[in-house]
Amino acid sequence: MPENGIPGIDLRGRSLPAYIAVEGPIGVGKTTLTKRLAESFNYQTLLEQAEDNPFLERFYQNQKQSALATQLFFLFQRAQQIQDLRQSDIFEPVRVADFLIEKDPLFARITLDSDEFQLYEKIYNQLTIDAPRPDLVIYLQASTDVLLSRIQNRGIGYEKRISREYLESLNEVYSEFFLYYDGAPLLIVNASDIDLVGGDRDYQQLVDYMLDIRSGRHYFNPTFFG
Repeated sequence: MPENGIPGIDLRGRSLPAYIAVEGPIGVGKTTLTKRLAESFNYQTLLEQAEDNPFLERFYQNQKQSALATQLFFLFQRAQQIQDLRQSDIFEPVRVADFLIEKDPLFARITLDSDEFQLYEKIYNQLTIDAPRPDLVIYLQASTDVLLSRIQNRGIGYEKRISREYLESLNEVYSEFFLYYDGAPLLIVNASDIDLVGGDRDYQQLVDYMLDIRSGRHYFNPTFFG
C-alpha cells in the first residue's frame, strides 16, 4: 500500500482503488486533482497531453474547420495511452488518469457535423476495444461561470477564445453522459467551491469520502461537510 501523504487520514484497513479516472469539462480542475492524488498515494499519472495537439489552437480559432483533425488527434493519443496501460506490467505502480476514454465522443458530438461524426465513430469503435475499467471514476462538476473564470485565470492564450456557449454545451453533454454512466463506481463532486490547489481541508474531506466507495453512485458537496 502506498504511504499516506494526507495528514489526518488513516489508511489502515482501507483499500485504495488501483485505477482512478478523474473527469469533467475544461477548467473544472481534473488535472489538478489527478496530480494531487498521484502525489498523495505515490501513483503514476496518465494525463491528457493537450499541448501536444498541433490542431488545438486552430480549433479554438475556427472550430468547424479544425474540429475533425483536433478530435482524431486526441482519440489516437488516448487510445495509445490506453494500449500502453494494458500492456504494462500488472505489478507496476497503480495509476490515476485525468480522462475516461468512454467520454471522448462527447466532444465529437458537439463539434463535428453528421458526416464527420460518422467517420469518427467508426474509428473510435475500432480503437477503444477492451479499454480497462477504472476502479473509481470521479466526475467534477462546476457552473459555466466558474469554468469561464478558471480558464481566464490560468491564462492560456488560445483557451481565452473558448465561448460560453461551448462550455454550456460541454456541461450539458457531460451531465447527460454521467446521468446514465454505470461502467464503474462513480463519485460526482460539486467542484464549484472547492480549492484543489491550496484547499487542504476540501481535499482531505474529498479523499476521506472517496476511500469508502466500493460500488454505485455517490455525491460529494463540500458545503454539506461543514
